[in-house]
Amino acid sequence: MSKPSVGFIGLGIMGGPMAGHLIEAGYPLTVFNRTRAKTEPLAARGARVAGTPAEVAARSEIIVTMVTDSPDVEAVVAGPHGVLQGIRPDSVVVDMSTVSPAVERRLDAALQKKGCALVDAPVSGGDVGARNATLAIMAGGDSRAFEQARPVLEAMGRTVTHCGPVGSGQVAKLSNQILVGVTLLGVSEAILFARRNGLDPGVMIRAVENGAAGSWQLSNLGPKILARDYAPGFMVDLILKDLRL
Repeated sequence: MSKPSVGFIGLGIMGGPMAGHLIEAGYPLTVFNRTRAKTEPLAARGARVAGTPAEVAARSEIIVTMVTDSPDVEAVVAGPHGVLQGIRPDSVVVDMSTVSPAVERRLDAALQKKGCALVDAPVSGGDVGARNATLAIMAGGDSRAFEQARPVLEAMGRTVTHCGPVGSGQVAKLSNQILVGVTLLGVSEAILFARRNGLDPGVMIRAVENGAAGSWQLSNLGPKILARDYAPGFMVDLILKDLRL
């Protein structure tokens, strides 16, 4: 059975490797990025490069978007030369950005008028999860649209959870961001407390990470903090944006 054609819009730190997994999974892929150079590695692997989001939509049954903020996804979907200008009936837009739930509901209403649907499917796992296809994906949308998109999502993530109607995925992701922000603040305070009281913070992490205080943030980011490894896996301004949503 042939696989549906997929479009991917937004090939940054997250989107580039995610789109690559779709090629590996055998999906016919069309890509678009404002900075065209970011499409070149995928084009070399067989992806078609489109000149506009509308062109991506015209060539695709499932259109994935992975952009920075609410105005960006609105522009990509509903702006000039946007997805709505080229989309075909029965197509599904899968927005994997982290944006306002209200924006997703508005875009879904516009897509419904075209005989299409939206699934909001933000992710957790950072650039490592994107590269390794181990993302946690939180999806919102009607059951039919979700099932249509599910195999594509499973090619990019380890877990895919249908959270409810459109917007539910974003609510789950924003809940995740609250937990991440508060937990990372606690990890930082604990490291500082241990150091100021004469305890090696690395020993502290090993002592507590398998107890009630254990967390992904402590075990994975705690050692990076101690090594002063501040290579970005996620930008501070982006989590601040998420917390404001």
